[in-house]
Amino acid sequence: MTLVAAISLFIGTRAAWTTAMASRPAVAGVISVCYASILVCAVLSLLVRSRRALIRVDVVVLMTAVALVICGYLLDHAGTDEGVLTAQAANEILHGHPVYGRPWPWLFGSPRVGITKTMSGGADYAYGYPPLTALLAAPVHAVVHSTAAATLVTTAALLVSSVLLWFLLPAPWRSAATAVCLGFGLLPHYAYAGYPAITALALLVPVVVRWPATGEGGRLGSGGVVRAACLGAACAAQQLAWFLAPFLLIGLYAVRRGELGPRRALAVTARYTAAAALTCAAANAYFAAEGFSAWLQGVLLPLDQKAILHGQGLMGISYYFTDGSGRLDYYSYGSQLLLLGLLAATLLFVRRLGPALTVLPWVVFYLATRSQDGYFLMMTPLWLAAAATVPAAAFATAWQPRLPHVTGRAKAVLAGGLLAPALVCVAIAAASPPPLRMSLSPRFATHHARVGVTSIDVRAVNTTGTALTPHFASRTGQGASNWWTISSGPAVLAPHASAEYHVKPAGGFRALPGGHGPGTYLIAVTGTPMTITTAHIPAAPPAIQ
Repeated sequence: MTLVAAISLFIGTRAAWTTAMASRPAVAGVISVCYASILVCAVLSLLVRSRRALIRVDVVVLMTAVALVICGYLLDHAGTDEGVLTAQAANEILHGHPVYGRPWPWLFGSPRVGITKTMSGGADYAYGYPPLTALLAAPVHAVVHSTAAATLVTTAALLVSSVLLWFLLPAPWRSAATAVCLGFGLLPHYAYAGYPAITALALLVPVVVRWPATGEGGRLGSGGVVRAACLGAACAAQQLAWFLAPFLLIGLYAVRRGELGPRRALAVTARYTAAAALTCAAANAYFAAEGFSAWLQGVLLPLDQKAILHGQGLMGISYYFTDGSGRLDYYSYGSQLLLLGLLAATLLFVRRLGPALTVLPWVVFYLATRSQDGYFLMMTPLWLAAAATVPAAAFATAWQPRLPHVTGRAKAVLAGGLLAPALVCVAIAAASPPPLRMSLSPRFATHHARVGVTSIDVRAVNTTGTALTPHFASRTGQGASNWWTISSGPAVLAPHASAEYHVKPAGGFRALPGGHGPGTYLIAVTGTPMTITTAHIPAAPPAIQ
């Protein structure tokens, strides 16, 4: 494991060294020393004979990883949209201005600051996270007047949580923590970008490590209160913690009930939940009092914003592999039903599912319309924390509801029945035909020797019985362009009606990929109901090429 951790530190180090040589030679020098440290640790991991000596090598690997992350931060701390929004929220807090319900479109002028487009043809420019990360960044922003205030908080949170996890894990697992948290080139880049989820991750580490021991003997104790406070603070940092919390509470109640009985188990779980809820409420109280509606809409924004499709999940069937779907909402229904089904399965089969409790919540996102890996990738250290400190034996006496005549294969059938509604919803969404039938007549031009589209005449036929408000964009591969301008055509297309639209790309020109690259598609989306229709943009005629 020490050797694997050392190898993981090579990933991305060359690119960092190359960048540093051009801009910060001193940082490049430190990276070169880290190279030597990685090599020495790799040799020693195979040569040392005692556990104590190997632990010392583990410490050096951890220190090398920390140094590389700091070097990476010095080279890149400008942040992306999450970091920019958090820094702006911190600035508003410092000046006593409202944080929620205030769009900040001027923050999105940089190419690295992505815009979350919505299916209704707009975009979200407001802060859509709970306030804790912005609160932590506020005093830093008073000194560092830039996005670096937010990215410094998230990078420091990652480093602190990594070191904490290293100390909390059993010795043989410690270098695994170094690899998962700081190696492989994964989490540090989210920290440099300013993702508030990194703050939530840091707070969840002490919550997850040996979590079945919380409330042991019926006493929450100071350690249990601290864990509950960390859970509440994590929920006040980023919404991902909300998905883990109910699984933890179900697991905690089941373990304690098997030890203490129903009344005492309920009492200790209630105290734990109350401590977490009070901590979360304390972090949110000022903002909720300042403007409850704006605050509530802000913290719920990622859940109900109807953002444009993105990710690696099952929604890709309708986005990438078919011509669209008229029932995209069923992906969301399936995601919600899968969450409920997994919670029910955890309650019914906690002895079996308990060891995987920190992984189960993220399965839900595979069915969502925003199924991108970043939603669960940042929580992978929690998987390791549970694997190393929560053995299956911890659930041997956990309480499970008695299910008469449900044994063996019947349990598998019951578990499948709990998940079946979610799969049915996904099947409906994937099998649904696109709501529009579109034919395209593009107009081509050349710009700086590149062939592209300047406008498209679209004939659209609404094949459904629902009025639709289409919005147009293009895509090549994954993702989507900025919204195209509708120069002519009705805003609302009546049921079973047809219309002619004249649409133009943002900036007046959309370059087409050359050679045998991926094709370019025009997409038409609607927000209510959520639908998408995809049509291939034909290649330019030879005269234009």
